[in-house]
Amino acid sequence: MENNVFMITTIDNPFNPFTQYDEWLAFDEQMGYYTNNYLARIANTSFELSESEENEEIDNAIDEIVRLDPFLMYRKVKRSDYDSQNHLKLATETTK
Repeated sequence: MENNVFMITTIDNPFNPFTQYDEWLAFDEQMGYYTNNYLARIANTSFELSESEENEEIDNAIDEIVRLDPFLMYRKVKRSDYDSQNHLKLATETTK
């Protein structure tokens, strides 16, 4: 199940959103991206959805943000996209 958990990040954010969330968020907001707010605007979530359905909606919203990103700055990531030093692996090494 852990392999199916995705998050969104920007290509310039040096922090791992899975293990360094506070630092990741601070960098994101300092840069003026407010990625979580953007994701919340795009995702069709509701209290009426099950946890699984809500996760699917968030995953779909991440896909949409990445697909429509004209600057190619957003990236959909999973925990295994990061090495043991919390560095994002090269794009050729990760599975999209």
